[in-house]
Amino acid sequence: MTEPERGASAHFEESWAALLREGLGLTEQPGARQRLTARTAELLRQSWQGDPVCTVAAEEAGTLLVDAHYTDPSVLARAVELLHAHPVPKDRGPVVAGAFAAGWAAALRERTLRDQEEIRAAADTARQMAERSLRATEARFRALFENAPIGIGIGDLQGNVLEVNRALLDIFGGRVEELRGRRITDLVHPEDEPGTWQAYDELIRGERERFECTKPYYRKDGEVVWTHLTCSLIRDEELVPRYQVALMEDITDRYRLEERLRHQATHDMLTGLPNRAAFIDRLERLFRAPLPDARFGICYLDLDGFKFVNDSLGHAAGDELLVAVARRLENAMTPLGHLVARLGGDEFVMLLEHSRGQQDAVTVAKAALAALATPIPVAERRLSVRASVGVLERSVATTTPEAAVRAADLTLYRAKEAGRGRWTLFDPGHHAREVTRYAMSVRMPAALERGEFFVDYQPLCTLSDGSLAAVEALVRWRHPDFGVLSPDDFIATAEQTGMIMRLGRWVLEEACGQAAEWVRRFGPAAPQVNVNVSVHQARDARLAADIGRVLRSTGLDPRRLQLEITESAMMRTDDDSMPTLRSLADTGITLAVDDFGTGWSPLGYLSELPVSGLKIAGSFLADTHRPEAAARQSWRVIEGLVSLARALGLKVTVEGVETAADAERLRAMGGDWGQGWHFGRPARPGEITRRITEELRRAAPHEDAEYYSE
Repeated sequence: MTEPERGASAHFEESWAALLREGLGLTEQPGARQRLTARTAELLRQSWQGDPVCTVAAEEAGTLLVDAHYTDPSVLARAVELLHAHPVPKDRGPVVAGAFAAGWAAALRERTLRDQEEIRAAADTARQMAERSLRATEARFRALFENAPIGIGIGDLQGNVLEVNRALLDIFGGRVEELRGRRITDLVHPEDEPGTWQAYDELIRGERERFECTKPYYRKDGEVVWTHLTCSLIRDEELVPRYQVALMEDITDRYRLEERLRHQATHDMLTGLPNRAAFIDRLERLFRAPLPDARFGICYLDLDGFKFVNDSLGHAAGDELLVAVARRLENAMTPLGHLVARLGGDEFVMLLEHSRGQQDAVTVAKAALAALATPIPVAERRLSVRASVGVLERSVATTTPEAAVRAADLTLYRAKEAGRGRWTLFDPGHHAREVTRYAMSVRMPAALERGEFFVDYQPLCTLSDGSLAAVEALVRWRHPDFGVLSPDDFIATAEQTGMIMRLGRWVLEEACGQAAEWVRRFGPAAPQVNVNVSVHQARDARLAADIGRVLRSTGLDPRRLQLEITESAMMRTDDDSMPTLRSLADTGITLAVDDFGTGWSPLGYLSELPVSGLKIAGSFLADTHRPEAAARQSWRVIEGLVSLARALGLKVTVEGVETAADAERLRAMGGDWGQGWHFGRPARPGEITRRITEELRRAAPHEDAEYYSE
């Protein structure tokens, strides 16, 4: 090989190596490209140096490039261009290039065919595997579908049942042929939850993916089965809705158990009537979205004397009576469309949900009493049953459920107080007073602790000269809402609630403490203090001990204390209060009969009572200011009472003395003391202190006035 030929060969090899470096072959092993470059360059050199041209070598070079993944057509184009440009005899370059291109093309065709075959074989294998997997999946689905413990149904979007499993057939109690092809919308039940079918329509329209509900169905035998239903939408690969699938779990036993528990929670176990919770729930519904003119009524019924049945015939007979009463009330109210509930014990209530006025409620009350008018067979007896009914009829807009029940309850007790065996209509004025009384009773204990009570003192004066002889302790309540209340406003409430014991003890302590202070300051000139004692206090065995403790703690001489007790507390000498009153009298405490003449105790008992004085009720003196004939009669009564008291050796005090003329006439009759505005209104302790001081100054004008000053 000549020197020019060697130079041309070296230049070709460099250009060929550069071509393969820039190509897109996938030579992965280290040195593979160098070996490929050297081998193909050698084959090409053999090709154009052969005589004739060795086309086989050029074709092999093309084949090697394809085998090495140099399959980009641009590689072929550049290789052909490089072979044409190689400085060899011009007639050989094109031949070598053509042979190289032919080998490259043939190899590429073979490779393409081989790849296609591999792809076809792989696709066939994949198809076979997919078919096997699909068959396995279908088999698993069919096994799960058929053997699932819950019912499964498949339907189309037109609402037709396509497939059902065995569990679903068991739920409905039918055969496949009876369910397949049925319309889903045929499976409506009257107790379907509100919104169930709206949710179903949204599902098949593709507006929601699933919904759940509790839904009843009719079985083939007509029985009702309760299910927990989950309905889902099935879409295809393009997310187009295709099917609906329903999963149904039979929850009939659980549902019935829950229903029984719900029934027990809202119904009375003995009578089967709705209980208090059910009644309150129904009542509260009326107030949730009432019409402007909506009205309702409550008839609150309580049996009269039911405790006697329990005590005399036993609780079993009492229960039997309650059941019979419940049936009669239910039978009377059901045709009228009204709810009857048992609130507890022997209390029942009738609710009028759509009243047209008070007469509707009164009609219900009368119907209830009429239902109980005939005797009821109980424990082999026929019992005559009476009841009292409190009737409330109101506009929904004017009250609340809680206030309505309280008002009906208070009205019931008004019926009982009026004589029982009757109905009484709600009275707003009376109710307001009762509510006020209740508010006071609730606040009274705390009021005593907070110092809201205080004591005023009203003078009792001698009729002979008008001098101060005693003071009556009168408790007052400085109420934060109602202002200053007199005893008439709250003493009855205190007695009804039992608060009178604490309040009376406190008044006694205050009065005795104040009386002891006057004694320490004024000595014999200090007035006696009179304290009222209620019936409850008089009959409390602890009264004597309480008074003894108070006298010891205050240091007050018992002779300075007088207890004023009403006739009702002393009406019998064998009453429980007598031993207590006698023991008090034995200590030196004086007792007086308060409001004498207004009670009904026999006058003969006066001589046997441990009392030393009488207070004639002020109502008698008030009657003396009436027309002349009535006035004369009243004066005769007063004169008779004074004469009686004088004959028994009792000191006489007359209440309600308003004028000097009255005081003079009472003095002339033989009365001892007078009490009323003529002698002084109730006053604070400081006012009484100033009055004592003034009287002492008038009685002893030359003595040191400073001694009596405050």
